[in-house]
Amino acid sequence: MRGALAELNLSQQNDSNRSETKQYGQDILLDDKDFFSANGYDDLWDYTSDEEDYSSDYIGNADGVVYGMEWLRERCQDFAERKAGLDARELEEQIVALLSHDGDDNELQSTLTDILGFDDLDLVIELIAHRAEITPVKHASSGSIDGVLGQLLTRKEREAALRQQNYEHKNAVLAPSVDRREHQYPNVYKAHSAGSMLSYNGRKYVLPAGHKREEHEVPKSSLQKKYEEYTIPAMKVGTLAAGQRLIDVTEMDMLCRKTFEGYKTLNRMQSLVYPVAYRTNENMLICAPTGAGKTDAAMLTILNTIGNNIDTNPIDQPDSRGLVVRTDDFKIVYVAPMKALAAEITGKLSKRLAWLGIQVRELTGDMQLTKSEIVHTQIIVTTPEKWDVVTRKSTGDTELVQKVRLLIIDEVHMLHDERGAVIESLVARTERQVESTQSLIRIVGLSATLPNYVDVADFLKVNRSVGLFYFDASFRPVPLEQHFLGVKGKPGTMTSRENIDTVSFEKVREMLERGHQVMVFVHSRKDTVMTARKFYQFAVDQGCDNLLDASDHPRYEFAVRDMKTSKGRELREMFDKGFGTHHAGMPRSDRNLVERLFTDGVLKVLCCTATLAWGINLPAAAVIIKGTQLYSAQEGKFVDLGILDVLQIFGRAGRPQFQEVGIGFICTTHDKHHDYLTAITQERPIESKFSSKIVDNLNAEISLGTVTSIQEAVQWVGDSYLFVRMKKSPHTYGIGPTEILDDPQLVQRRRNLVANAARTLQKNQMIIFNENTEELRAKDVGRIASQFYVLHQSIEIFNTMMRPQATEADILRMISMSGEFDNIQSRESESDELLRLMEQVHCDVGGVKTDVNQPYVKTNILLQSYISRVRLEDFALVSDTAYVAQNAARICRALFMIALNRRWGHQCLVLLTLCKSIEKQIWPFQHPLHQFDLPEPILSKLEAKEPASSIESLKDMGPAEIGQLVHNNKEGRAISRLLDNFPTLGIEAEIAPLNRDVLRIRLSLTPEFRWNDRHHGTSESYWIWVENSETSDIYHHEFFILSRKKLHDNHELNFTIPLSDPLPSQIYVRAVSDRWLGAETVTPVSFQHLIRPDTESVYTDLLNLQPLPISALKNPLLEEVYGKRFDFFNPMQTQIFHCLYHTSANVLLGSPTGSGKTVAAELAMWWAFREKPGSKVVYIAPMKALVRERVQDWRARLTKQMGLKLVELTGDNTPDTRTIRHADIIITTPEKWDGVSRSWQTRGYVRQVSLVIIDEIHLLGGDRGPILEIIVSRMNYIASQSKDSVRLVGMSTACANATDLGNWLGVKEGLFNFRHTVRPVPLEVYIDGFPEQRGFCALMQSMNRPTFLAIKAHSPEKPVIVFVASRRQTRLTAKDLINFCGIEDNPRRFVKMSEEDLQLNLTRVKDQSLREALSFGIGLHHAGLVESDRALTEELFANNKIQILVATSTLAWGVNLPAHLVVVKGTQFYDAKIEGYKDMDLTDVLQMLGRAGRPQFDTSGIAKIFTQDAKKSFYKYFLHTGFPVESSLHNVLDDHLGAEVSAGTIATKQDALDYLTWTFFFRRLHKNPSYYGLEISAEEHNTITAQAIANEYMVGLIDRSLSQLAESGCVDISNDGVGPTPLGKIASYYYLSHKTIRHLVRHAKRNATFENCLSWMCCASEYDELPVRHNEDLINIELSNNLPLKADTLGLPMWDPHVKAYLLLQAYLSRIDLPISDYITDQNSVLDQSIRVLQASIDVLTELGYLSSCMMMITLLQCVKSARWAHDGPLSIFPGVEVEKERHRIDKLQSPPATTTEIGNLSNSELALAMEQIEVPQRMESEFTRSASLLPFLSLSSPATNAHSLSLSFTRQNSPTPSPSSFRAYAPRFPKPQTEGWFVIVADESKDEILALRRVGWEEPGRKALARENPTVNCRLELPESSDQRSVSVMVVSNAYIGMVFRVDGVGVPGV
Repeated sequence: MRGALAELNLSQQNDSNRSETKQYGQDILLDDKDFFSANGYDDLWDYTSDEEDYSSDYIGNADGVVYGMEWLRERCQDFAERKAGLDARELEEQIVALLSHDGDDNELQSTLTDILGFDDLDLVIELIAHRAEITPVKHASSGSIDGVLGQLLTRKEREAALRQQNYEHKNAVLAPSVDRREHQYPNVYKAHSAGSMLSYNGRKYVLPAGHKREEHEVPKSSLQKKYEEYTIPAMKVGTLAAGQRLIDVTEMDMLCRKTFEGYKTLNRMQSLVYPVAYRTNENMLICAPTGAGKTDAAMLTILNTIGNNIDTNPIDQPDSRGLVVRTDDFKIVYVAPMKALAAEITGKLSKRLAWLGIQVRELTGDMQLTKSEIVHTQIIVTTPEKWDVVTRKSTGDTELVQKVRLLIIDEVHMLHDERGAVIESLVARTERQVESTQSLIRIVGLSATLPNYVDVADFLKVNRSVGLFYFDASFRPVPLEQHFLGVKGKPGTMTSRENIDTVSFEKVREMLERGHQVMVFVHSRKDTVMTARKFYQFAVDQGCDNLLDASDHPRYEFAVRDMKTSKGRELREMFDKGFGTHHAGMPRSDRNLVERLFTDGVLKVLCCTATLAWGINLPAAAVIIKGTQLYSAQEGKFVDLGILDVLQIFGRAGRPQFQEVGIGFICTTHDKHHDYLTAITQERPIESKFSSKIVDNLNAEISLGTVTSIQEAVQWVGDSYLFVRMKKSPHTYGIGPTEILDDPQLVQRRRNLVANAARTLQKNQMIIFNENTEELRAKDVGRIASQFYVLHQSIEIFNTMMRPQATEADILRMISMSGEFDNIQSRESESDELLRLMEQVHCDVGGVKTDVNQPYVKTNILLQSYISRVRLEDFALVSDTAYVAQNAARICRALFMIALNRRWGHQCLVLLTLCKSIEKQIWPFQHPLHQFDLPEPILSKLEAKEPASSIESLKDMGPAEIGQLVHNNKEGRAISRLLDNFPTLGIEAEIAPLNRDVLRIRLSLTPEFRWNDRHHGTSESYWIWVENSETSDIYHHEFFILSRKKLHDNHELNFTIPLSDPLPSQIYVRAVSDRWLGAETVTPVSFQHLIRPDTESVYTDLLNLQPLPISALKNPLLEEVYGKRFDFFNPMQTQIFHCLYHTSANVLLGSPTGSGKTVAAELAMWWAFREKPGSKVVYIAPMKALVRERVQDWRARLTKQMGLKLVELTGDNTPDTRTIRHADIIITTPEKWDGVSRSWQTRGYVRQVSLVIIDEIHLLGGDRGPILEIIVSRMNYIASQSKDSVRLVGMSTACANATDLGNWLGVKEGLFNFRHTVRPVPLEVYIDGFPEQRGFCALMQSMNRPTFLAIKAHSPEKPVIVFVASRRQTRLTAKDLINFCGIEDNPRRFVKMSEEDLQLNLTRVKDQSLREALSFGIGLHHAGLVESDRALTEELFANNKIQILVATSTLAWGVNLPAHLVVVKGTQFYDAKIEGYKDMDLTDVLQMLGRAGRPQFDTSGIAKIFTQDAKKSFYKYFLHTGFPVESSLHNVLDDHLGAEVSAGTIATKQDALDYLTWTFFFRRLHKNPSYYGLEISAEEHNTITAQAIANEYMVGLIDRSLSQLAESGCVDISNDGVGPTPLGKIASYYYLSHKTIRHLVRHAKRNATFENCLSWMCCASEYDELPVRHNEDLINIELSNNLPLKADTLGLPMWDPHVKAYLLLQAYLSRIDLPISDYITDQNSVLDQSIRVLQASIDVLTELGYLSSCMMMITLLQCVKSARWAHDGPLSIFPGVEVEKERHRIDKLQSPPATTTEIGNLSNSELALAMEQIEVPQRMESEFTRSASLLPFLSLSSPATNAHSLSLSFTRQNSPTPSPSSFRAYAPRFPKPQTEGWFVIVADESKDEILALRRVGWEEPGRKALARENPTVNCRLELPESSDQRSVSVMVVSNAYIGMVFRVDGVGVPGV
């Protein structure tokens, strides 16, 4: 940046003007302070005179030294070498920056001495002396150097020089006097006023030179009053000063050239601004007169920002051709003061930046943008208020706000206007954002010329010496002559108005006589026509109407023709008279026509409103402002025209191409004359209006979360313009001199300001203000007020007036009393019309007729008139009504949110309906079809026929019936169509009590309408709430958005509500449309059959026992193992020690995470090994992560020491049967153990199990609970069938229904259910509620700052884990935490290691986001990181090298990393199945909390849960009582029953019923029937009737499940018997769903293609759960387009998990890189499931006998293992082979090998030739040869056959290398190692019939086998009987290598 500044050559002085003569005083060595002020700087306008320009050319240069940058570089290099540790480049930059600065030389001398030291004083003197040459910039006190360092002269020379100087001095022309109090800045270009104008802090006021004051008679006025006229002459247009030039567009880089196409050069002002605007990122303030070209100056700053986001920055590479803009990386916000101007700017920017593909959009009250539009827009043009609303939301648009890189504020002099407070608030907020996010947001202010520009620059944080630009009136393209006319006469009277009209016409006439066109600006639409008529009358009266005649204009004929097309009668009438009118109320076509005619010169006079000055660039020679009083609806009265408007209107005077001077008249009343004169000749400083709005602005910041304490609020005020002005002009703000002396930074004053504001807010219940800690916290009401822009005065009124049962009339009255309408005043002229309106209103306005003068009564009447669409006559009333309606809609929405917050159901309904009434202008009692465009008579008929014509009734009728009802058949059909579009929702509710006090509700929402884009757009939104039918209190509410895309999906909402006595008889579920009146549905839910289960929570008290020493184990080995960790068991372990270690009792142990349950499980294990030697222990953990943690822990601590064998059995790790047989401990997941134990009859090791430990058994209620249930039931069943009992130990967190769980587990004395408080480290839990946000990311964002504050408050130094919902959230959360650190004193507060260690560790990191986070001491942990990154993060956190870990919930389960503080940031996660956000299981949350508190370091742990407000009570309740565990077996009973039928456990329906009685489901069904959907009345509960109903329910359940299985062909039902089928056995063996089998059987056919097989496999139910995340459907579409088989053929939507599986498998076969890391994880899980699905499919096709399809399915299996397509060629599976070359070898060269079968038998030379043909790289050759040697080659014996069977043996001719014992298949791409195996198939190929199939593998070679190197397999296959002799083929097919088949054909099989 400094380099860029140095290149700017700021205010460069032109040396050529300097006098060559020696100057007076050069040789007098006096102290320069005696002669010169510190400000020897002169202005631009004196460049041409050289009297005061002291030359610095005299400095001796005898050595021939050339001073400049090169000289400085050498000096710095020399200096740096002498002083070790200094960087020469940095020193150079620092010195250049100092020399470029505008401080005087004394200041510079002391600073340089500080840097360089006193030893190098010579260098300091040299630098100051040659300052001008080194940095060629004009400096403040170059003159002073002349005196100090002048040349030495002889006495004679000196006297001659003195005489010469003396003469020149006495004869010189006096220069203009200089106001030396004002500091001079390099970029301030204003002529010295030479005494004619004092600066704004001067005492006396004089008008500019050349002004005239005249008094005139008012002609034709009876009163002969006078008017006074001041004329301010036009300033000369400035010319280029010496050394300046216009910048030629051709010199600029391509970015500027193309954008400024059509320009030859930049103008004078733009050329001066260009270096800073385009080449630096400095904040800027550009003050220039209207028309000077500020928009183009702003364009330069926009191009700079775009340039920073182009891959090749044009500033660095000016001639770069291809410009690719990174459009997603930045946003630019242009804040324009008015909507009209915003529209103009949007048009201009769009047009000029279109070539770059930059999107520019308007975001104002009129123009809303959708979320996707905001995302795709780079430049947003908005108004201050709108941008304030956007940035006020702590969340909604953060994506947008965080990407802003440039904020342009146009007309920043609005600061002194009422709206100025908004700008202050915006800038202060942006400044805080810059601080907090450490991102660069450049602020550029554009303004008219204003006096105290330095203050505004300071406020915008502009560097005064670089970014502050001030241009005076001489920079106007057309100079402006200003006339101020003060008309005498009492203001507001008829006389005064007439006089203004007369004087204005005089000036119009004067201008017309001079041949000028004139614009007359008036202040209301009505007045445009009235003025035109009046002026025409004046012209006729005075006989000068010929001046208006344009009939001789060449374009007049065309104009007459065009005017005939105009819609405006008045416009056509006035055109004939030579006048035009223009205002916003005219149709766009008419406005365009008028603009064109005026530009062409056909119209001489245009009467218009101020919108023309703002929105359209239409200049005229002269402009006249007729009167300065305009009506303000906001103020409710006539107010003075703003200075902003006057300047803007004057800016339209003068057309550069026609006139040399523009003329502006302002005609006002005499009393205002002086005000406008002083304001416009810019003498008054602009002041701040912030203090009047500070209360509401402070509330906005507190709600946003940027201000959380008084201290921060004080800083916030420090960023405002108010603070700048209070320091500069304290007396204006009531600050005394002593106060400013005592407290120069006004800290106390600011503190008082914010503390008083905070007290006001607290009084109105908008915030919580703790006076002691000075903490400020937002409350919901405050947030709502901020979001809806409601004043605190209004909230105060609402707090007193709101009540739960208010009517529409009450609400309208309350809205009318809002602070927003305080200024609405009643005028006498309106009272009649108001009384007339009052008689028509529908709701009582709450006053007698005389009260219409009360503001609130008038507001109420106008609001009701607006809804009723009444026509108003008085124009001020029209204006008031628009203002009222606009604000009332917003206030009503805020009231609705407050009522919702207070849970007032009735009030919510009334308010929401009223909101829609105001927005639609339809009363609630009118027919809802008023919202469509139907003819009035039809609507009247519908209303007359109420209630027969209600929406519900009409929906039941046909078009003909409706036609009869409204007596119009055609409209009947139209109404019928509209009714189909009327957006109502159908609701179905299911209720399930969780316990006595909590009810879970599941709502299914169905759209009951046909979508029509014209009416519904892209989405419809609804409020869903559940209310008490008796009190109308709301239990729960949600905002539901129905999008067109998801219209036909299933829409489900799940939530819980509290139940309290007495229960209402029913509750109502309401779905109310957010936009449509009458679109609401109410569903009553009866509690008649609701049985609330008794919650008999049995808790075990922790006894006060002496802790047991480890010697109690009485086993030296065990004592040694435990002695390394502790000497005594903890209190809980002591209490349960005897039961676990010395008895065989089943145990249920409920205790919190971290209380030592693992040791308890180990105690039970030691019992098993002691009491039942040789038996096995099974440890079941619900997640792979937990299994892995347990395996690592026990392997490290126990197995080696105790001589035990441990085996891990999960989906990732399946050891062979022999390993399992020899293991002592099996650690597994529920699914795996379920699959293994299904065949318990044939698996001896299952029957050897003596102890089953089930960890986290409370997960029984989760998705995988049914499997746990089945395992326990099966282990109990096995135990009952064999003699040995199986001991069960269940471990969980404390649960609410422990007794039921214990009974089911067969627990008698072993029930231990400890409370959550029984932890070795006590835990404090805080639950913080957050207001509902639209969107998940928004909610998460709002939690980031509270997370940071929690860390500061609770764990400033100790480790912290923050749990978040997704991988993306880990990154975003870490980023925000880093930003918050940036504001602190120590940004690296979380790093706890040395810089060297940190850098060393960072080099090990692969993930970019992790690297960035770790450098600030924050770790990331999620499944998307590579293993090494995860391990590093864990290691750094465990060793306290980093303080913060941001992790997903997997960390809570899989890795035991405790922390002092745990923050659960949000309790929802994205669930792809429902395509929405879902609540986490309570068990997950408890597991996360369990990580808080480190037993060895902390005396207490702290946990904070951040959740939505609505969920707060739920967590509060269940964290203390424990969550009741319910069964979900009934939802998935089918597959479990099928497995038991296949195993032979169930043979009849009675068996099935008996089997169910073993389950936990059976126990809970009787306890909590309502949960399972049983309708039993409360009286029948626990009676025989209830049991009978439950039995019926179970019989029905079994019947349904068995019929489902039968439909899939998995069971055979006959009479009462149930038998297994081959398909059922296949499903059970491969652990597949019967639905997968069903799908395959339904679709299977002969001669299936590869594509068929792949799609059958991918449609397996096992892929239902494959996650599909947000926007992954877009990635799927992209993938589908780039893969061989298109996904469309599946006929499923792109977001379907089966489609994703289909694409991931293809990507794997094609070996292409996947777009995101998540897809790699997902691909592994697809491959994980694929083998068993394929093996089962092969068996099913064998069962069906389809040979060709079965062979194709085997081919697919081979392809999956080889990661190649079937047609890629046999060698393609080896390393270094390109598929194209291999295909060429097969197709064209046809050399061996043709199939993989031949590879094992190839000679070395053949292999070498093949390698040569496919061009295997040399480095890969050895790897290729090694891989090829692994492939088998078999020899088959002749099969021996008889009628029933076939026997075959085959031998592997080539032994497997590396070792004969390894039969690993070569499948390097497959995630898990694969074993070489074979399918032996007997087939009748002529009939495409498969007769038998058997899988065989090489036996594990024993000792004998090793001697015989070539392994052999003997196998026998049973054949189906046939009476005929058959000829069959025998094939031995590899299960791993594509196309490897060894066969024997023509084998004869005799007939039976």
